[in-house]
Amino acid sequence: MPENTSSKKTRPLAIGAAVAVAAALLGTVSYTATRPEPRSDASSRQESSAGQQPDDATAQLVRLARRDSGDRLARGRADAPVVLIEYADFKCGYCGKFARDTEPGLVKKYVDEGTLRIEWRNFPIFGAESEAAARAAWAAGQQGRFWQFHRAAYADGAKEKGFGAGRLDALAREAGVRDLDRFRADRDGEAAHAAVRKDRDEAYRLGATSTPSFLINGRPLAGAQPAATFEQAIETAAQQAAEK
Repeated sequence: MPENTSSKKTRPLAIGAAVAVAAALLGTVSYTATRPEPRSDASSRQESSAGQQPDDATAQLVRLARRDSGDRLARGRADAPVVLIEYADFKCGYCGKFARDTEPGLVKKYVDEGTLRIEWRNFPIFGAESEAAARAAWAAGQQGRFWQFHRAAYADGAKEKGFGAGRLDALAREAGVRDLDRFRADRDGEAAHAAVRKDRDEAYRLGATSTPSFLINGRPLAGAQPAATFEQAIETAAQQAAEK
């Protein structure tokens, strides 16, 4: 089964007609494609649907990439030709699978050489601990340790230990966060709540119903797909960017 929100939490906001088409696509793909194993039938349906996505909708989705050089929840060049946006939850098992098994290879192959930028969006959908972990990750980012916190929170077996306050402090120490008092204040502050809310609302506007959900230069991809699926999508996007 996909890891998805309850129906009462799915609150799409008002968006343009072109983006609504893409939202319907992402919602469908997100619901049907959140398994980690290869699924040839679902993959072919996804590719077919993506090929039918209107160009104007894709262009609007491309503009969701923030490309902020000061974004502490992103990695890679701000002007990289391809941007992968990930909407994810720290309590999501498939998000952890992507973080451990797939993302490091993408960073080495595409981020380090300048082709790819990865932008994180907090999309907590599994209750209070998901929300707390999202705010803690943001707070770690304020001290330049988001990706170290991300790695610690997604380590094998980490989510089974929960994300209570003491556990979040332990993850911050593991991530190398130096000022724990500031970390706790930032984690509970209004800025953290607002940042997480902004990311979550963006995901809802797109019609995302499960985690992880991705946009690769505006093209939707959902679930912990095999590395080859991400590589193909990134290389196709890079080629299209080069042809413009």
